[in-house]
Amino acid sequence: MKQHYLTPLFDPQSVAVIGATETESAVGRTVFSGLVEGGYAGRLFPVNLKREQVLGIKAYKTVKTIEGDIDLAIITTPTRTLKAMVEQCGKRRVKALVIMSCDFVGTDDASRRLLDQLRATARQYDMRIFGPTVFGQARPISRFQAGNYQGRIKGGNLALVSQSSSVASAILDWAEAHEVGFSSVVSLGTEADVDVGETLDYLVSDPRTRSILIYLEDVGDARMLMSALRAAARTKPVMVLKVGRYDEKVTLGRTHSERLIGRDDVFEAALRRAGVLRIRSINQLFIAARVVNAGYRTKGRRLAIVTNGMGAGMMAVDRAHDLHIQLSQLAPETISRLADWLPPHSERNNPVDILGDAPAARFRGVTQVLLDDPNVDGVVVVFTPQVGTDHMATAEAMIELHAGSDKPILLAWIGGKKVEGSRRLLGKQNIAYFHAPEHAVEVFYSLAAWEYNQQLLLQTAAPLGEWEAPDLETARMIIDTVLNGGRTVLDEIESKAILRAFHIPVVPTLRAASPDDAVTVAMGLGLPIALKLDVEGVMHKTDIDGVVLNIQSLVGVAAEAARMLSRAKERFGDKVHGLTIQPMHGKKFGRELMLGVARDRAFGPVISFGAGGIAVEIFNDVAVTLPPLNEYLAANLIRRTRVKQMLEAFRNQPPVKLDAVVDVLLRLSELVCELPQVHQLDLNPLVADENGVIAVDARIVVAPVPDKARRYEHMAIHPYPSQMVQVSQLKSGVPIVIRPVRPEDAEMMARFVAELSDESRYNRYMNTLKTLPQSMLARFTQLDYAREVALVGTMGEGDDERILGVSRFTVNPDYDSCEFAIVIADTMQGKGLGARLMEALFAAARDMNLELVEGEVLASNKTMLNFMKRLGFEIHKHPEDSGLKWVVKRL
Repeated sequence: MKQHYLTPLFDPQSVAVIGATETESAVGRTVFSGLVEGGYAGRLFPVNLKREQVLGIKAYKTVKTIEGDIDLAIITTPTRTLKAMVEQCGKRRVKALVIMSCDFVGTDDASRRLLDQLRATARQYDMRIFGPTVFGQARPISRFQAGNYQGRIKGGNLALVSQSSSVASAILDWAEAHEVGFSSVVSLGTEADVDVGETLDYLVSDPRTRSILIYLEDVGDARMLMSALRAAARTKPVMVLKVGRYDEKVTLGRTHSERLIGRDDVFEAALRRAGVLRIRSINQLFIAARVVNAGYRTKGRRLAIVTNGMGAGMMAVDRAHDLHIQLSQLAPETISRLADWLPPHSERNNPVDILGDAPAARFRGVTQVLLDDPNVDGVVVVFTPQVGTDHMATAEAMIELHAGSDKPILLAWIGGKKVEGSRRLLGKQNIAYFHAPEHAVEVFYSLAAWEYNQQLLLQTAAPLGEWEAPDLETARMIIDTVLNGGRTVLDEIESKAILRAFHIPVVPTLRAASPDDAVTVAMGLGLPIALKLDVEGVMHKTDIDGVVLNIQSLVGVAAEAARMLSRAKERFGDKVHGLTIQPMHGKKFGRELMLGVARDRAFGPVISFGAGGIAVEIFNDVAVTLPPLNEYLAANLIRRTRVKQMLEAFRNQPPVKLDAVVDVLLRLSELVCELPQVHQLDLNPLVADENGVIAVDARIVVAPVPDKARRYEHMAIHPYPSQMVQVSQLKSGVPIVIRPVRPEDAEMMARFVAELSDESRYNRYMNTLKTLPQSMLARFTQLDYAREVALVGTMGEGDDERILGVSRFTVNPDYDSCEFAIVIADTMQGKGLGARLMEALFAAARDMNLELVEGEVLASNKTMLNFMKRLGFEIHKHPEDSGLKWVVKRL
């Protein structure tokens, strides 16, 4: 793999500090002395107009006079010098800049104009800018500390990314006191160029980083952030602390969906789909840093509690109930084994009270028994110092158990001076301990939530199986007609026509311009019917007394129609278009639901689900998620609402046909993916009963899409690219299907790799592994199609389908190029499959506006190198490995 393009910024081999000085309290001194005293091993160049040396190192008057390559220049001079300094660095071919001018304001118009000029200059010279910031970054493992921080930053495997210098400093100060180490520390500042998403891209590929801690204040490029978060969370624990959860500037929306969805709801949904753990306070952040650093994991939510004081144990129990954590039902064998360790009168159920005088051996034995129980996913051990206890010996026993367990052991060490020594011991051994039982339970809850989010991360919305395809042509024509007419709000009939195009069941609805028309329509539809006013600009007809339900006679239809139209014309004049008429849905056991779509300004379309009807905003029973959805994600969305209980059987009402509700959510997901013009949608009520569902009322708000917008550009999470599916044929004429990889291909992919020859496996994976590890298998089949594409050539259908070859590319972080790989089954080589897969891959790369396709090929693999030449690749020396060739094709 080539070096990451941000390596010169985060792990440079040569650094120039512009403004380096020996003046006390100056940023230039703090940064330069941090590099010198930290033992930075690369080439270091102080730049100072007035001094011959800075801290004993030869100084240069300008960057122009420095000999050799400069990876990174750190500018600490005042803001007024920035334009000239950036221009000098560009001409000197500096690869990256960090701007640390402490007088930079950043919020006024002059600062914004200056940033635009600096960005333009940097782009001209292909140079990246970090900041402006007054903190900087550190790479302790490389002894690179280039930040405005006075203190020691210990090396470790946790990366810290912060949008706040003050928060970064506070975390570093806490970490220094608690011996927590970092692989990288990045304080982003104004983010004029390099942002959170790109920083995460670097950390994903960094082997030194095993977990990532992020402090966020604002989301810029949500799609880039989501893509980077999802890529990182697949291989490394990622934790996010987000502030600014409440946005008082948000105005009331035109639909229920927009009014009910808050910005923080959307951010929470985004983190769930990204497989990220959200933390909500600086204290939780400190705890999370300690726990993740220790490598704690859990596979479930079932907790066991051990305590030598029932009062303290009940604190843990109460908090577990608050958080809906399930206390494990201990297996009979476990209860029997506990008798070997416990006095006869002690409590053997969960929580397990081992009595106040419990020695270390009893703590150890009981905890081990609980860890062995298959019904237990984690154990909280509550220790209180009492007569007969030994805190040091008990801590040593817990350290030993932790080393041999794949389940989390969370220690609540209650007390003060009497347990200080054992707490220090636990800290040195990287064991998570807490001062209160509640904190230990909260951490277990967070671990369980993170594992749950990891399951959501693995969900990919594949095409809707054998479902009938939507009528996109009709849906787009309706929307174009509305927009061309200068409107943005579709009326009820237009909205329902869109729903029908996506095969969502709707109540038939017809127009009537007069009471006589209403009677004629009612005779055709059949009684009873519902009458609704159709008034331009009115979204919610009940607000204007514009709905009458369950009219049982034609006389009643004529009378109500005349009354409604008369009152409406007095109030709204020419805006009254008439009436809409529909039959009553007739579902005796129907439950009213609301499904909706709103457009978040950062994350794009958001789907909501909850209780429906006219009181939807009062009860506010709604859950949200980001599309695209599959059945698992749709069912999960339903489970997160209170109305879910109403969908089950109760009293004399049969359970709702839940599959039908899930189907509508999947269709709604398909709608927002394929129609980027849809900004808001209310499907309220959707009436569900034991036989199915039907949409009674609907309203859609649309907006035009930019002419050059790419497909799915409006989505934070890229859907499965079904447009890439194609039927092709080999040279012999044998038909094959080329399609994007799906999650359910994992077993078929494992079989494909197992059947490859040792030579083919080595040429592709550079080892002869016969079985792909589960993590690698998931990586190859759980794709984020915003940043990577994998295509398989297959033959056969259903259980007989088999993979014949695989081609894939991963978009490089510059988003101009991609790195590809291809492997063909031994029995299919030479039959034209490789060329078909590569052409399909080139087409996918062009659709993403990529310019280069590049990759590694073993120098000894002459067959592949000749194949690359036939496809138009250039063959180059590999920049880092003589045993490889680097092949490049310009699209």
